[in-house]
Amino acid sequence: MEAAILILALLFVAFVALGVFVTVKAVGAAKRGVERTVTQARRTVEETSLRARSYGQGGVVGELAQLRLSLRTSMRATQDALQAGAGEDASLSESISLFQRLSAHGHELDDELKRLEREPDRATVASLLPGLRERTERIVHSAESLRWAARDRARKFAEDDLDALRTQIDMEAGALRHWSVEDPSTGEPVTGQSGSRGGAWPDAGGQAGPGQTWPEVDTAGQAGSAAAADSAQAPSPSAAQQDQQAQPQAITARDPRQQNTYPWQKTARPETTN
Repeated sequence: MEAAILILALLFVAFVALGVFVTVKAVGAAKRGVERTVTQARRTVEETSLRARSYGQGGVVGELAQLRLSLRTSMRATQDALQAGAGEDASLSESISLFQRLSAHGHELDDELKRLEREPDRATVASLLPGLRERTERIVHSAESLRWAARDRARKFAEDDLDALRTQIDMEAGALRHWSVEDPSTGEPVTGQSGSRGGAWPDAGGQAGPGQTWPEVDTAGQAGSAAAADSAQAPSPSAAQQDQQAQPQAITARDPRQQNTYPWQKTARPETTN
């Protein structure tokens, strides 16, 4: 009885621990989903406001908004391209590490541009714009270099795979056309005459009408001509065979066991010696 109670208690504890674990995992996944959604919504709102300021406002504020928008757009496109290709190409891990170092500089520049947007001294901000523009162009250029290199690499792999596939398809197509033979003089494929059918009657001189009959065949004449043709085609005996026929043949004695016996003949008895 005590063993059964102990087993039930252990099962209860195990189920409670499993429930707590599943609940924690579900809460963590939901929290991450909410954070991802909030971050995405905040990013969308911020980019929309940046586009509005870059196109709607001029001067220092519009210039800063345009720099931030170009920086964020280029960095996000490069990040998406590298993450998409990393699953198929393991050699992009070094590119991802370099992009992470570049992202640190990009975040620093974006924060600085964001602070300058709230700066009341527009003259000082205007004096800093050439240096900020140069830094932005350098970071954007580096991000574009990584992005286009990853895309060119993926396109090159796709082209190589397509060329190999085309070669295999050409070989398979040639194997399926094994009956086709190329003429060495012209190089064009020469196939057998598929229009001729075995056993077809040759064309007659005129078309047979409904009342026409086949002529009678002289069987005796055909037999004689066939025999003459066979005798003409038969090979002539060689000189060695003619010499063997000219030499006299030895007389072979008849076997007494194969001779015909008659009833009146006496059976030969073997001779006995005393």
